[in-house]
Amino acid sequence: MEDTINSATQKSAPSSQQHQVNADHFFDILGIVHKEFIPPHQTVNGKFYCEVLRRLRENVRRKQPEMWKNGDWLLHHDNAPAHISLVVREFLTKNDMTTVPHPVYSPDLAPCDFYVFPMKLRLKGRRFIST
Repeated sequence: MEDTINSATQKSAPSSQQHQVNADHFFDILGIVHKEFIPPHQTVNGKFYCEVLRRLRENVRRKQPEMWKNGDWLLHHDNAPAHISLVVREFLTKNDMTTVPHPVYSPDLAPCDFYVFPMKLRLKGRRFIST
């Protein structure tokens, strides 16, 4: 059975004393496989995303050795311009990385709702003090 590595980008809202932070998370059913903080003012283009994918591959190799050995994993990311650029498609082909086709945008099919954000249910109704 193949396991799917999903991608999610999260942003934290800036406050008066902090900058916005973006992070890419790659996760499977067992949890986060790779987390990448995107440097401030970094443009996420195809070249940058290929570097992220290189580090993802290394983390899959280290953290999921059976999946790596069997080639038993798939990548699921959205249709962001950086993800579908020619340089990324060439990288995926060269490295035999199989991707799950992304459906026409549908919030009902967002994998993050199933894996990353179930924690929303645990936080529902709680109030947090902001500083």
